[in-house]
Order: sequence, then C-alpha cells, then structure tokens
Amino acid sequence: MSKAGKSKASKSTLGWERAEDEEWAACVEVRLVLDHDAPGGLADEVLAEAHEVVRDAGLPAREVLGEADAYARTVAAERIGEERRARVDTHGMLPGERVSATLGTLGLAGVGFCVLGWVEDGLWVEGSWTSIAVCATVVVAVSLGCVAFAVRAAGRIRGMWGFLAGAAAVVAGGAAVAVAASGERLFRVPAPLLALLCAAWAVGAYAFPDATLDRWLTPARRAGGVDDDRYLARLQGLLRGRHAMKTAEARGHVREARQHLASVEEGGGEHGERGVRAEDVFGDVEIYALRLSEGPRREQRVARRKVYGSLATTVVLAVLVVDEVFDTQEPSLAWLVCGGGALAYFAWNTVSEWRALREQEEPQESV
Repeated sequence: MSKAGKSKASKSTLGWERAEDEEWAACVEVRLVLDHDAPGGLADEVLAEAHEVVRDAGLPAREVLGEADAYARTVAAERIGEERRARVDTHGMLPGERVSATLGTLGLAGVGFCVLGWVEDGLWVEGSWTSIAVCATVVVAVSLGCVAFAVRAAGRIRGMWGFLAGAAAVVAGGAAVAVAASGERLFRVPAPLLALLCAAWAVGAYAFPDATLDRWLTPARRAGGVDDDRYLARLQGLLRGRHAMKTAEARGHVREARQHLASVEEGGGEHGERGVRAEDVFGDVEIYALRLSEGPRREQRVARRKVYGSLATTVVLAVLVVDEVFDTQEPSLAWLVCGGGALAYFAWNTVSEWRALREQEEPQESV
C-alpha cells in the first residue's frame, strides 16, 4: 500500500493506546493545519508514521517525539515546501485567508450582539440617524483595521498605515456625524432580521475566494523582473509584516543584502556589463525572506506578536466593560457577563503568553 493510501486509511483505523497520546495527535493535527497551512493528507500521513514509532517504542508520544507544537514545527520545516511556507504569516494564514477570517468573525460578532440586544431590549430595534452613523462607523472602521493587518501580513507596511489612517478618519468623521445627527426614530427592525444580515455578511466573507484576495494584496510580478530597490523594499516589508521581525533587524538584513550585491558587482557580477539584479542573486523574494526569518529567534518573534495581539484585545474589552458600567444608568447584565467573561479570558491568555515568551527568552539571556 502506498503512503498516501496508508495515510487516508489511518485516520479511521489509528488506535492510540493512551488518552494522552490521542490528545497529542489531535494537537499535532490542529497545529499543522492552523499554524502551518499543511496540504491535505499530510497530517494523516505524519500521524500514521508517528503512531508506528510510538507503538514500537512503547512510550508516550511526548517522550518519544517531543511536545506536539514543536513536533508540528519540525514536520512543517521538513515536509512542507518553501514556496508554500513562504506565503503564510506567523499564524499559518495566507493574506486572503486572514481577510476572510477577520471579516467573517466580525459578522459572527454582529450576530452575537443582535441576539444579546434581542434578549435584553426585546424584539424590535429602533433606528435613527445617530444609530446609523454609529453602526456604519464601527463596521467600516473595524473592516479597514482588519484589512490593514492583512496587508501587513502581505508585507505591505505602507499600505497597512494607509488603511489604519483611513480607519482613524472614519472614526473621527463618524463621531462628528453622530453628534450632529438627529436621534429621532426613523424605523423599527426586528432583531432576528439584523442577525440574519450579519450572518449573511459572515457567510459572504468566508465564501469569497481567498485566491482573489491574495492577488489583490500581493504586488504583481513585472514581466522584466523587479528592480533592486523594489526587491529590497519588498524584502523588508515581508520580514517586518509577515515574519514579525523588528524594524531594526529587518533593516539590518536589507543592509547586508545591499552590501552583498555591491560586492558581487565589484567582482564582475553574473551579467557582465548589465550588472546583477537582487532577484538573480537571492532568488524569489518571499522564499528569501522566509530563509532569513527562520532560526531559534523565530518562535520568540511569533510569541511576542501573540502577546501584543492579546494585550490589545484585552485593553479594548476593558474599555468597553468600563464604559458599560459607568456610562449607563442601568448596566446590561448580559453585556457585563459576556464582556466580563471575554475580558477575563483574554487577560489570562495575555499573562500565559507573556510567561511563555519569557521562558523562550531566558535561555538566550543566560547564554
């Protein structure tokens, strides 16, 4: 039986002797799919091989093959091609997938808000120019923010700042309109209808082709190749945005690449009088950025970015909860329970990720 056939059959026939091994295998599969964008069938094939190794050793999977996260990273590095790994960010997502996921999550959050409003305030939702301005501002600003971080994952740092500036302008303009607009009721809409509209938004976001979004977010390849300045600018953007590298470190790699190009040209180059191009020397810019980003410090960069994301979410939730408690005469119990629960979770998650980051940094500090 071929490896492919064996892996397809293994998913239904594998029987792990220990419950902890089964949990380990599930974690490996999830990490391969979510963090490393593993192609279909690779997880089944890897777990079938791991099952055989663990069974022959007669020991728990963690003792034989290590922690699930580390094993998934090793498998990804060895079994997933550079072209595929070079296109995904620190969360294992393509730029188009990130846009779809974030906008889809926004739609699902809208469904949750509509349901909570239905439970707290009744079936009908009243609309006014003020409420329209507020809702439109929130939706547009959050959408622009989501696209901004997807653009960053595509390595387009200037584009990210442009979308963030647009989001800030929308918030300022929306706030001005909301203050000046009339609060008189214009219409009444059933809360379930609004929930269905939000659900349709989520479905549309997830159904939109990721490949199309990738083409929009990724710079088009020129027929005559990329000049050195564009190549090096793109390299720095990928290192900072897609691979979570600090600005100074990314600039250092770009400076070294520029110096190497200069030394190659002084030595005669590969193209005689025409000189050399960065693309000819270093190859595809996305693969070159991946190679520069790999190493023991990569996990620290990924962990640091996760801490920043969790901390930002915690701060936003804290502001919303505090606003609900102090800026309303009768705080909503449902909002407080949901918001407080989410705040507690993300606060705990931030502390846990910060501790994990410190554990990764301490060995290097001691050395």
